[in-house]
Amino acid sequence: MQHKVVAITGASSGIGEAIARHLAAKGCRIVLGARRTDRLQQIADDITAAGGQAAWQPLDVTQPESMNAFVQFALSTFGQLDVMVNNAGVMPLSYLNAYKVAEWHQMVDVNIKGVLHGIAAALPVFEQQASGQFIQITSVGDRWVGPTSSVYSATKFAVRALTDGLRQEAGPGVRVTLIAPGATESELAESISDPALKKLAIEQFRSDTIPAEAIARAAAYAIEQPDDVDVNEIVVRPIKQKSF
Repeated sequence: MQHKVVAITGASSGIGEAIARHLAAKGCRIVLGARRTDRLQQIADDITAAGGQAAWQPLDVTQPESMNAFVQFALSTFGQLDVMVNNAGVMPLSYLNAYKVAEWHQMVDVNIKGVLHGIAAALPVFEQQASGQFIQITSVGDRWVGPTSSVYSATKFAVRALTDGLRQEAGPGVRVTLIAPGATESELAESISDPALKKLAIEQFRSDTIPAEAIARAAAYAIEQPDDVDVNEIVVRPIKQKSF
C-alpha cells in the first residue's frame, strides 16, 4: 500500500472521501477529483495535516477531456498511477411514469459514461506499465431492481457488466475489483427531486446504514493483496439489510 498513487472520482463526499482518507492513512498518495473544489481542497488539507500526501483536480466525469486531464494530473504530480477508483455516481430515484427524462440521462451520463471515461483514461497507462488496478464502486442495485430504482439499477447493472468485461480484456498485470455497497451513509438521496420520495428513501431504505468507512476498508483490502491476487467482487451491506 505504501506510496501507491490512487485517483478517486467523486471524492468530495461520502464513499469517495472515505476511501481517500482511509488510503491516505495507510500511506497511499491520493489524487482527488470532483466538481466541488472547495470540498476537495479541505479534504486534501486534512490529509496533508495528518502527514499524508494528496492533490486535487476539478473533474467532470461526463467529459472525456476532463477525465483524461485528471489522469495526466496524477501522472505529472506523483509520477505514476497505480489505482483508479471509479466512484462518482448519482441516484435520483423516481417512478418511470414520472417521466423524469433529464434525470435518466444524468444517471446514464454519470454512472455509466463516467465509468467508461475513467477506463478509457487509465487503462492505457496500466497496460503500458503492465500493472494497475480499477476499483469500480457500484451498488447492490447492480443485482436488484425495485420500484423507483429501475433506471438507477439499470446503470449499475451496466457497470457490473462493464467491470467483468474489463477484467477479462485488460492486459497482463491489470487487476479489476467491483465493490457493491448496500445502504451506506452518503449524499446520494439528496439528488431525489420528489420530496415525498426523498423522505421515504431516507426514512425507509436508508434508516439502517453502514458508514462510508466500511466501503473504504473493502477497497483497501482489495488493493493490499499481492499483485497476483485479483479480488473481483465485494458486496458490503448493513447486517439488517436482508432483501435488497
